[in-house]
Amino acid sequence: MSQVIALVDDDRNILTSVSIGLQAEGFVTRVYTDAATALKAIRDNVPDLGVFDIKMPAMDGMELLRRLREGGGRAGAMPVIFLTSKDDELDEALGLAMGADDYIAKPFSQRLLIARIRAILRRAELSAGGEAADGGTEPEVPQIVRGRLAMDPARHRVLWDGREVSLTVTEFMILEALAQRPGVVKNRNQLLDAAYQEDVFVDDRTIDSHIKRIRRKFRGADPSFNAIDTLYGVGYRFGEE
Repeated sequence: MSQVIALVDDDRNILTSVSIGLQAEGFVTRVYTDAATALKAIRDNVPDLGVFDIKMPAMDGMELLRRLREGGGRAGAMPVIFLTSKDDELDEALGLAMGADDYIAKPFSQRLLIARIRAILRRAELSAGGEAADGGTEPEVPQIVRGRLAMDPARHRVLWDGREVSLTVTEFMILEALAQRPGVVKNRNQLLDAAYQEDVFVDDRTIDSHIKRIRRKFRGADPSFNAIDTLYGVGYRFGEE
């Protein structure tokens, strides 16, 4: 089945050219010229990935992402790539801090965008125990149970005390890297390696933003959540119980 990409941009020329390019690669595209329309459509029928322009009138791409993430569920966990203004480091930092999975600066090549989309979808498939790129099936990944935490990579599902916590692909991989070895400290570079492809270059402080988001989500299920320890100047660890 073809994977579905939601494209949100107020520039119709970009929407048209990107949509044609993605369709030529076998993707199904849904295009939206405003974020408010996209928000409702995505919640009603969740695509496999979203590509959002940041700078749009009325509601911008960051507000669209914020509302999706806050809503939780499949829409809240959907991978998102931001399109940013060229060399706008503030946009990039804010986008990643809010839970975007990647960003691409305009003007961009379609080849780069398609490569990034495939990389993120591949990560999502592997974390969910889906089909490999060569058509085979990845071995079933065992569940991770650490005290009150239960992670099911085959279903991209996280429970804390039996309550479901909705994480993005990137957040899931960071938590998985920590939970695999409780008590062992992982530095930021190790967590970046676990969460991002080799050709994606982000500041190591991005991990701090993701950890804050993970903690915030768990505290929505349990206000006393404190299972992720910070060792200042060193890194993070999942606390042993």
